[in-house]
Amino acid sequence: MPPAQPINIIIDTREQTPYTFANIQPRPRTQFATLRTGDYSLDGLQTEITIERKSLQDAFNTFGRGRRRFERELHRMKTFTFAAVILEADWTTVLRYPPTHSKLNPKIIYASVIAWQQRFNVHFWLCPNRAFAEKTTYRLLERFWKDHPDAKRPQSN
Repeated sequence: MPPAQPINIIIDTREQTPYTFANIQPRPRTQFATLRTGDYSLDGLQTEITIERKSLQDAFNTFGRGRRRFERELHRMKTFTFAAVILEADWTTVLRYPPTHSKLNPKIIYASVIAWQQRFNVHFWLCPNRAFAEKTTYRLLERFWKDHPDAKRPQSN
């Protein structure tokens, strides 16, 4: 039986604070490339899986002023086999401790996530902190990789 190919994570070149996956063992390979949708995917599976990362501040900005652009992205995500949005905050933080200068009512975030999950079949994962969000991103990518062994994958050298 040939050895299992290692997971190779694609990180969008526009990702401003990318995950390093340094605390994952064995550490996955990563490379930067332009992704049409999302911030993270898998090499060879960029049209099958996508994960969008949002900090708390970014989520409030995106769900407010950037709402139309984000809804276009969610519409594109609907075409993927698996799509998720990882938010680096839990519900308590979102609802009780929104960003200081945000005028967006936190209840709008809550209602929007419910609507978007149903409307676009995109999974929203709220994580208590960045480290947990990074690990969750890796686990989602890893699970997809394991569950789709027959997907077209790049040949190892």
